[in-house]
Amino acid sequence: MITLTIDDMTCGGCVASISRVVKNIDAAAIVTADVATKRVNVETNSDASAVIAAISAAGFHPVPA
Repeated sequence: MITLTIDDMTCGGCVASISRVVKNIDAAAIVTADVATKRVNVETNSDASAVIAAISAAGFHPVPA
């Protein structure tokens, strides 16, 4: 599991965007997010760097937690 802190994730729309870009690289990924704590958990077989790169390309600033 990959756990990230994304301080600029502020709403459900952000969660949807993050989920979409992660699922673009792994359709079977499970993405759970908590806007209040700014935490995102990703269960995936993809490399963490690929997940971070995809989220960054969507305009967010993920940091490994």
